[in-house]
Amino acid sequence: MQNKKVLPPTYLLISIVLMVALHFLHHPTMSVIPLSWNIFGIIPLVLGIAINIIADNALHKAKTTVKPFEESTTLVTGSVYRISRNPMYLGFVLILVGVAIVLGSLTPFVVIPIFAILMDVVFIQVEERMLEQKFGQVWLEYKRKVRRWI
Repeated sequence: MQNKKVLPPTYLLISIVLMVALHFLHHPTMSVIPLSWNIFGIIPLVLGIAINIIADNALHKAKTTVKPFEESTTLVTGSVYRISRNPMYLGFVLILVGVAIVLGSLTPFVVIPIFAILMDVVFIQVEERMLEQKFGQVWLEYKRKVRRWI
């Protein structure tokens, strides 16, 4: 049987389900965002989705892989990759922030730093080592100019 790794979108979906569960498992008095303000969660949610679409399109346009742990054929440094070395993970975190704001309670926010740390340890550090091995000095120069998250 082929060894299949769990990909980042699966972690995102699990995190959203966990956030919703935590929201409904706690008493409504745990609300930290007034109901009338919850709508503003749509802003980071849409921004996160947009960043992911733009980043995905940039990788496809460069004809390189989107999947973690697969060897990249091109180092993409334009588009949203000028702002963040990992815009897709940044987009995922923004999506989670948006969901937490829409839910409005305190407990969903606990998931966000756990998700970010998990992405860093499981994916980002490995991917960045692979990029350094593949692209060497070009990667190191890019890494020096562009931050990991923002």
